[in-house]
Amino acid sequence: MKDTINVAFVGNPNCGKTTLFNAFTGAKLKVANWPGVTVERKEGETSYKGQKMKLVDLPGIYSLTSYSIEEKVTRECILGEDIDVIINVVDASSLERNLYLTLQLLEMGKPVILALNMMDIVRERGMEIDMHRLPEMLGEIPVVQVSARQRMGLDVLLHAVKHHYEEGPKGHVVQYSEDIEEVIEKVSIMLEANYGKNINSRWYAIKFMEYDEEVLQKYQVNMSNVIRKNYEKDIIAQKYKYIEEIMEETMMRREEKIQSTDKADKYLTHPVWGVPIFLVIMAAVFILTFTLGDFLKGWLEIALESFSDGMRNMLVAMNTSEVLVSLVVDGIISGVGGILTFLPNIAILFVALAVLEDSGYMARVAYVMDSIMGKAGLSGKAFLPMVLGFGCTVPAIMATRALEKQEDRRRVMLITPFMSCSARLPIYVMFSSIFFGKYAPLAAFSMYVIGMAVALMLAVIVSRIGHKKTENELLIELPEYKSPNARTIGIYVWEKVKDYLSKAGSTIFIASIIIWFILNFNAHGLTTDVSTSFGATLGKWVEPILRPAGLGMWQIAVALISGISAKEVVVSGFTVLFGVSNVSSPEGANAIMQSLSFYGFGPVNAYAMMVFCLLYTPCAATIGIIKKESGSIRFTLGVILFQLVLAWLAAVLVYQVGSRIF
Repeated sequence: MKDTINVAFVGNPNCGKTTLFNAFTGAKLKVANWPGVTVERKEGETSYKGQKMKLVDLPGIYSLTSYSIEEKVTRECILGEDIDVIINVVDASSLERNLYLTLQLLEMGKPVILALNMMDIVRERGMEIDMHRLPEMLGEIPVVQVSARQRMGLDVLLHAVKHHYEEGPKGHVVQYSEDIEEVIEKVSIMLEANYGKNINSRWYAIKFMEYDEEVLQKYQVNMSNVIRKNYEKDIIAQKYKYIEEIMEETMMRREEKIQSTDKADKYLTHPVWGVPIFLVIMAAVFILTFTLGDFLKGWLEIALESFSDGMRNMLVAMNTSEVLVSLVVDGIISGVGGILTFLPNIAILFVALAVLEDSGYMARVAYVMDSIMGKAGLSGKAFLPMVLGFGCTVPAIMATRALEKQEDRRRVMLITPFMSCSARLPIYVMFSSIFFGKYAPLAAFSMYVIGMAVALMLAVIVSRIGHKKTENELLIELPEYKSPNARTIGIYVWEKVKDYLSKAGSTIFIASIIIWFILNFNAHGLTTDVSTSFGATLGKWVEPILRPAGLGMWQIAVALISGISAKEVVVSGFTVLFGVSNVSSPEGANAIMQSLSFYGFGPVNAYAMMVFCLLYTPCAATIGIIKKESGSIRFTLGVILFQLVLAWLAAVLVYQVGSRIF
């Protein structure tokens, strides 16, 4: 017995594979790229009765045909010597669809365990799976009922891993027609003669018969006398024929119950009403984000104010210099604390997005948007990175890897930053709350709509200019609707909140110190007149450029420049620039309003500011990932310049038109 058993989690997208993987590993994951390719892998560890196990969560796939990067990665990982046992996670409520991958895995010569997930949905529909006959028809492999959401069957699954590893693989289960089996046998003999009997000759023989490019390149054996045609369609057809036999003998009453999913999808995936319903749902999310978030935010405001006053009193009592007191209280605490008070709004938004994702709804949104993306000259796959952009632009840019063509990836990289990430939410909350009162949720929500509209219009323009339209169609599985799992949502939200807090303790912390420094020093040293500081000098250089957009204040220029480090820094910059200890409190908001009103800054200016922050140059982390994923400094610089110019033009349009109407 090895010290550590290496276990691979394999399954279709949306089968609950990652949720099950998280149930074993929690939030303690190791995430990296597979060597040589841009597909992420997740690794974790667990143990069962003293036996250590290394778990690897492989990309969600439908087959092992090696057409996509994900399929290639999964295949290479399983075929390698590192993987000892395969846990094939299947959605029991969609067993027929999932079993095609199962039959392929069984042919790969590794121990396979079938984990039947979502059995609660099967029972809710009044269906039943014969747990004695199903293992028999799959070659006596272990079949374990699990519930990733309810953490049921986890120990049984680990026991099966340990026991099945000791027993070894059970072998193939599909017996093809006589002519196919005859060719498989001949090809197997030829492969073993050239590469030895250690090779999984049957699996490779099938791949030869399917004209699999990777296998043909790797094993240079002339099979022209034996393989006279491509057997791929025949092999697929016979696999599905066997799957139908399995379903007939193991699944009872599968057609008796009308699926509630189909009823809901009549409306949620409707070609006309699907998009309006999505917008209404997102509007409700923002109303909740503001109402509940502002209520919880009040407690943080009180705590921050008490901490700030206490720290100031303590430093004064210790005879600390005024400069150091100002740095700690007016610089660090105001800057970082101002961002932390928006944590309830951020957390609520993440909870809402996690609920929509875990319930199965977000997959419907991508499906509904497929036709719209096609009209914009993009693949339906392009909407998946755009949806991720609502959380964070960095993983959204990384998700463009799903697109096959580099030119399509770059087009999506260009428009994805226009999706309002969570880092922009504090900006929207601050300005909309100060200037739009009860209409604040609507003002903030409009930024998300404008971002999507600009992205789609830009995609249309780029497509027309290039006279190119992608042919990649969206292939996405619409999972069953289910009640969101509290543990899954908790892990997701905690990871996002942790990233937010980490940014507050690093990027925003440093940015707050820098902003305080440039506002309190000039070429002659320390200054008490902020208008003569480095920051004022820098801001006044940029001020004339921003004036047509209604943003002609050097303080705004400094805040926007600092926002390139991280978009939240725009808010922390305002707290430092205007000397407000807590911008989210009623007193702080009133102080900001009075300071801005002195310069004639009103609701129209605020809206132009929000639009500029929506569209202008993304944060430093996003710039870095665009450079990495595109592999081009020239393209990255082009994105930065283009988005900066577009933001300026849009803000000018909003201000010039709005100031004449209102």
